[in-house]
Amino acid sequence: MIKRNGIFLGLSLLFILVLGGALLMVAKGDLHLFLCDRHTPFGDTFFRYYTHIAEWFPYIVCISLLLFGRLGDGVFASSAMLGTTLVTQIIKHIVVAPRPLTWFGQHFPDIQLPLAEGVKMNFWYSFPSGHTTSFFALSFVVCYVATKELKDKPVWSAVVQVLLFCLAVLGGYSRIYLSQHFAFDIFGGTLVGILVSLLCYAILHRYEDKKWYNYRVLAKK
Repeated sequence: MIKRNGIFLGLSLLFILVLGGALLMVAKGDLHLFLCDRHTPFGDTFFRYYTHIAEWFPYIVCISLLLFGRLGDGVFASSAMLGTTLVTQIIKHIVVAPRPLTWFGQHFPDIQLPLAEGVKMNFWYSFPSGHTTSFFALSFVVCYVATKELKDKPVWSAVVQVLLFCLAVLGGYSRIYLSQHFAFDIFGGTLVGILVSLLCYAILHRYEDKKWYNYRVLAKK
C-alpha cells in the first residue's frame, strides 16, 4: 500500500516539511497574515462552503464503502475517520489554544483580520485543526481505495493521488483563509490525519485476504 500510494504520501510529507520550515522561520502572527490576507469575493464564497465538506462528506464515504464496497474498506474508512476525530478532540481539550480572532485580540488588538461574511467564527480549541485532520484522513482513505482499483493504470493512479492531495491542502488552507486556524494548527491536523490513518491501515491490512474483509453487504446474489 505504501508503494501504491507513494505519490500521495510523498507529497504529504513534503507539505509537512515545507510548512514546518515556514513555522520555524516566520512568526506566528506574520505567517497567518501573509496567508489569509488575500480575500476576494470568489474566495470568500468558495472557501466558506468548501471547508464544510470535511463535516459531512466523510460520513457519505464511510457509509458508501460499508454498503457498496468491500466491508473491510468500510471498516478502515470508519476507523480512520473516528480515530482522527477522537485524537483531535483529545488534543484540542488538553491544549485549549486560542483561535486567530482571540489571539490577535489579545496580542495585536489594532489588527483587523480579513473575514468572510456569513462565517461563524470560533474563539478557542484551535490546535489541531479538525477540518484539516478530516480532509487528510478522507483523502488518504479515498486514495487507498482508488489506487487499488487503478493498480493496472499507473498514470490515472498518479493523477488521482495528486488531485486528492491538492484537495486536502485546499481544505487545510480554507481554515487559514477564514481565520479559523493558524498554520501551526494545519500542520498538526495534517500529521494527525496521516498518522492515525496509517495506524488504522497497519492494524487492518493484515485481514485483506479474509472473507469478512472482502464481503459486500449489498452485492448482487
